[in-house]
Amino acid sequence: MNNLVEIFCDVDDFCHFFIPQWTQFCLDKGYRLHRRQGHMYPSEIMTILILFHMSHYHDFKNFYLENMWKYHHNAFPTLLSFIRIGPSVWVPLCSYLTKLKRKSSY
Repeated sequence: MNNLVEIFCDVDDFCHFFIPQWTQFCLDKGYRLHRRQGHMYPSEIMTILILFHMSHYHDFKNFYLENMWKYHHNAFPTLLSFIRIGPSVWVPLCSYLTKLKRKSSY
């Protein structure tokens, strides 16, 4: 999966399936959790992280400014000038990569 569109579509399909089931099983601490939708969808953030790890860049800031911001600004219309990746995307990302690992081992 070297194509940006292929990666995003696969990640987005996974997120549409995984995230509702995952949030259903998340534990709360007895009070109402406020889950605000950010400017970018989790599938967009996950795609950017996957592309970073597939690239030759050693740090995320240079990758983001020199590659994503310069060349892929049109592909991600809500691309921020500085991205803040919260912990909310790590569980879906790890699950997605585990799914890919299982699929490639067959």
